[in-house]
Amino acid sequence: MKATIAILLSMILGSPALAATYVYVSNADDGEIATYTLQADGSLKPGQRIKAEKLVMPMAVSPDKRFLIAAVRSKPYQAYSYRIDPGSGELKLVGTGPLAESFPYISLDHSGRFLFGASYGANLISVNRVAADGRIGLPFQVVPTARNAHSIRIDNSNHFVLVAHLGTDQVFQFLFDEKTGRLTANTPPVLQLKQGTGPRHLVVSQDNRFIYVLNELTGTVTTLALDPGTGLLRELDSVSVLPPETKLVPGMPRGAVGTPGANQAPRNTDNDIWAADIHTTPDGKFLYISERTSSTPGAFSVDPRPVTVSNCTPWDLERNASGLGAGA
Repeated sequence: MKATIAILLSMILGSPALAATYVYVSNADDGEIATYTLQADGSLKPGQRIKAEKLVMPMAVSPDKRFLIAAVRSKPYQAYSYRIDPGSGELKLVGTGPLAESFPYISLDHSGRFLFGASYGANLISVNRVAADGRIGLPFQVVPTARNAHSIRIDNSNHFVLVAHLGTDQVFQFLFDEKTGRLTANTPPVLQLKQGTGPRHLVVSQDNRFIYVLNELTGTVTTLALDPGTGLLRELDSVSVLPPETKLVPGMPRGAVGTPGANQAPRNTDNDIWAADIHTTPDGKFLYISERTSSTPGAFSVDPRPVTVSNCTPWDLERNASGLGAGA
């Protein structure tokens, strides 16, 4: 099985009687989505494998856990919508809808009515409507932003949308209209981070006060304070996700998936830092990060006093963790 790029995405069904955790893995080169059930001992029980299209990559689960949406990064760019069986976790295709571009990252607002996408290769973001049956409508807003838009997330209040740009070391700040689904630039529209950091993915703290940004090129996590009234960000601190003995050096932006030279910088990259993904536990106490060159995952506890990761300690660093993050 070819699975050069795999994205793990889990969901927990809300019904106590049917509570279960299902894991969905997109196998880009095979064009398939694999379904697994998480067992009590932490192992995964294989289930259904469903065909999508080659270069199926980012996925998102609707807030009500009824639908899984997967984006295909080969032309014609489309979103595949699947209904999730609450008893088995199996997927049934509902339909497909057009996407504005090739997206390494998609996400939904908290109502589940709008789908956001960030395009690394086309330097833009877009918004599509999501119908009640999970089908994706035409993109109704496309916004040119800056080089290498890599991820797009909404805050917990459903009012502010944030977009990490790896190529310009910026986080774009948008206001979100819950009724129309449209985005407008905040004032100021951009938070500039340190040159060469390469912000890639971001997560929102449980209390909605902080944003944690994983920087691909330096292997650091930057903590940003989120103003609940304005949606504006303020940088607080950064911490390395790499062990002290690392021999890796800061990396460079790479090509977009599906283009010539994808994931290759114009030089030897064997020792480049290449941080991949970041997730937080539901209780907000831990952050999990992966780094691809060393195939290393790391975990951080979040200090509840300053509520940053400045005093966090990486633990359980292990080898052989490739596949935890996707390509650009």
